[in-house]
Amino acid sequence: MKDLATETCDACRAGAPTVNQQDQVELLAQLPEWHITERDGVDQLEKVYPFPDFSKALDFANAVGELAEGSNHHPAILVEWGKTTVTWWTHKIRGLHRNDFIMAAKTDYLHSK
Repeated sequence: MKDLATETCDACRAGAPTVNQQDQVELLAQLPEWHITERDGVDQLEKVYPFPDFSKALDFANAVGELAEGSNHHPAILVEWGKTTVTWWTHKIRGLHRNDFIMAAKTDYLHSK
């Protein structure tokens, strides 16, 4: 299976299909510590990254923001003392698209640097 972090996040159009349950399970297997949560009826992909202080959590959030802007795909980012929570979903389809899993893998790669 191709490494998700090396894939390109392609523009998603309204009406594009969401990732089905079987594909979600297969894709999540490649993303340690990520989980799917539902908010307001929308499946979202989320992970909490620990940091030793607020400054490092904020630096990571800014790096994720640059990644998102470069891919034109934007997550919710919550920065707190000692952690950054990143949540990906595709707003246009009100759910999860393969792009969200790709961006989650790229987020993990950023954190590993």
